[in-house]
Amino acid sequence: MATEPVSILAVADAFPPYRLAQRDVVDLCREVFAGRRELFDRLADAYHNAGIDHRASCVPLDWYREPHGWPERTALYQENALNLLAEAAESALSMAGLGAGEVDSVVVVSTTGVSTPSLDAHLLNRLGLRADINRLPVFGLGCAGGVTGLARAADMARVRPGQTVLLLVVELCALTFRPQEATKANVIASALFGDGAAALVLRAGAGEGGAPARVLESGEHTWPDSLDVMGWRVEEDGLGVIFSRDIPTLVEGKLGEALRAFLGRHGLKLSDLQGIVAHPGGRKVLESYQRALGLPPAALAHAREILREHGNMSAVTVLSVLRKTLENEPAPGTHIMTALGPGFTAGFALLDVRP
Repeated sequence: MATEPVSILAVADAFPPYRLAQRDVVDLCREVFAGRRELFDRLADAYHNAGIDHRASCVPLDWYREPHGWPERTALYQENALNLLAEAAESALSMAGLGAGEVDSVVVVSTTGVSTPSLDAHLLNRLGLRADINRLPVFGLGCAGGVTGLARAADMARVRPGQTVLLLVVELCALTFRPQEATKANVIASALFGDGAAALVLRAGAGEGGAPARVLESGEHTWPDSLDVMGWRVEEDGLGVIFSRDIPTLVEGKLGEALRAFLGRHGLKLSDLQGIVAHPGGRKVLESYQRALGLPPAALAHAREILREHGNMSAVTVLSVLRKTLENEPAPGTHIMTALGPGFTAGFALLDVRP
């Protein structure tokens, strides 16, 4: 049975002040990983082949040269996450013509740091959210958090038609970098990840005909015995990255079947779609999307642009791709939004994009 569509009233993103050129990141990492020069030299092409020119960071380049402990990382995470979420939220609410006091529910998604009280509680006073607002913090979704967070926020909107839901997503991948961990996974991560935040305003019910897009359906597929593909290890000084080299192969070999099954449950085929809003995990991942789904290169143009200018911002990235897509007169009709994250899980959302 079809669910009630949820209107996306606005999408905004925000980025921290330090803009890092990929060439400078290469030079820094060559210095930081000097103790394992052979490993670094063998993997150095990853920086040049990532499809990334620049990335935003919440800390300056010199910060990466030294080790840092949990207290410092956590303080930086909370300060910068709140700054970025406030900026993104205020932009999205302004675009929707709403004030913070008109938000009924807030969903906050993040996997690159911890905060208790949760970030949404801190934002209540900072943004001027109501004391009776419904709050849902979500941790652990990784790169899939943009799509799966959107699905959860849309579910909240559906059960309260006419109420406003604010989805906030922030990832500060910079703060998880550990210079003393000269491993293959850490080198590859240093070639890909950046920082950012995004905000979406959602509402279900009549009277939202001017919204640029609506969320129709959502779903997930988690592959069994795949917990070691992507995630974190908790180390003495921070979060240690788990990042399999097999991700592009998994995308190419398995994503198509999972996506076709999701579409089939809703009476659709790939040929019925007018576009794709894909999380750009990296250049190789985008190429795997193309081969797995039989897409022309132009289908992923916005994903490539966001990757080139901002890197892989984990859960935030696909929402920036959505913002870019909606700003550039996309073909009206049904679009698929998808991202992959720890689990190993694919998140899907069907969007109805309006002319």
